[in-house]
Amino acid sequence: MPPSMPNPKRRSPPASDERPRAAAAPRLRILFGHAIAIGPGKAELLERIAETGSISAAARRMGMSYRRAWLLVETMNQCFRRPLVETAKGGAGGGGARVSDLGLEVLARYRRMEQLAAEAAAEELGALLDLLAEAPAEPPR
Repeated sequence: MPPSMPNPKRRSPPASDERPRAAAAPRLRILFGHAIAIGPGKAELLERIAETGSISAAARRMGMSYRRAWLLVETMNQCFRRPLVETAKGGAGGGGARVSDLGLEVLARYRRMEQLAAEAAAEELGALLDLLAEAPAEPPR
């Protein structure tokens, strides 16, 4: 193909306003020693437990095992001064879980920190996104 003719197989990079900016955001994790005290997944788990009253139901909604959810709850409970999630043993009336007042406060503060971080990083994130190539293909399995 002559150099003056455009190559139909080659695509020009999309303009910056065509990029899926909503997919890119800072992800905040609060480290406590070697553990992540709270991060995006743990915050979602707290929200799901508050909605369902159950670690098991929250785990199902998130597509994770009960064991994984329980380990995340245990880590959160160990990282804070008081438990974020309180549990009741099963029995005739069934068990259950509730997000404690401290858990609700931690969740609200974490969500506010996420919002503040996103606002603070918005301009630099936009400039960084303009430098990115197209999203890579899914890795082979």
